[in-house]
Amino acid sequence: MAQGSNFVDYVKVCCRSGHGGAGSSHLHRDKFTAKGGPDGGDGGRGGHIILKGSTQHWTLLHLKYRKHIIAESGGPGGSALRTGANGQDEILEVPLGTVAKDAETGEILFEITEEGETKVLTAGGKGGLGNWHFKSSTQQTPRFSQPGLPGIEQWVILELKVLADVGLVGFPNAGKSTLLSVVSAAKPEIANYPFTTLVPNLGIVSYRDNKSFVMADIPGIIEGASEGKGLGIRFLRHIERNSVLLFMVPADTDRTIEEEYNILLNELTSYNDELLTKPRLLVVTKSDMLDEELEEQMKAELPKDIPYIFISSVANKNILPLKDMLWKVINEQ
Repeated sequence: MAQGSNFVDYVKVCCRSGHGGAGSSHLHRDKFTAKGGPDGGDGGRGGHIILKGSTQHWTLLHLKYRKHIIAESGGPGGSALRTGANGQDEILEVPLGTVAKDAETGEILFEITEEGETKVLTAGGKGGLGNWHFKSSTQQTPRFSQPGLPGIEQWVILELKVLADVGLVGFPNAGKSTLLSVVSAAKPEIANYPFTTLVPNLGIVSYRDNKSFVMADIPGIIEGASEGKGLGIRFLRHIERNSVLLFMVPADTDRTIEEEYNILLNELTSYNDELLTKPRLLVVTKSDMLDEELEEQMKAELPKDIPYIFISSVANKNILPLKDMLWKVINEQ
């Protein structure tokens, strides 16, 4: 996974597809024919700009510095009904989970979710018809043909949503990066202050019998993230992709665990209420600092509608039972 400044999940590019080639107005001539009929061929299609899904790319970094993407124009038609060459398509490989949007309207055009999947982002102009198309009983030698249609020029936004089975949701310093570093080989930066994680870290979590699933540490959200405060809104979109949401609240929180969980839930639902349909688990982190009596006391104050578990990444407490819970929910999906 590309880390740090190499993680690019948003690019804006100007796409210009190729113009269609002009149709030909040629009239047939050879040594036996002084005044033959029309035989002008059609112009070639302008090149498309196409997005193609690729598992070899994790980010949009390779497109960050390509502000203008221009496809080739189609060739003109020729004599003897020869069609002009099609303009060469410009194929952009993008990571799975890339969403294409119209930059002016914000309308979602499509998303790429499978390896090798191709979709036309900006269509090339159609080639013009040659003069032989316009031949009729009343007009036997048309000396006109169609010009090709112009290509399309538009600004497009490409956004990447991380594809993962489990998304970690919690305030900064809830212990998300620490958990990810314990259950997978990911090496996120870890420190006890807000916004240490400025890019989503992906980790492959190994499970029993050589099974595995993908966990994403989404950067900590803060109250008001759904309104665009802090860095929140850029990261909330990654959560849309996860099939299970793992809410993480530290045992040493200043609020009650239920209060903190409700604030996190509220942030997500005000951004996109469809997130409510995703399965949720609650993890109380840093629970190595609790004795049994205090843990029982806290259990009574937990939200009622969500399965929960007390863990400690540092002390390796309940890490395997947590994986069991996650595996069960992922496979119910």
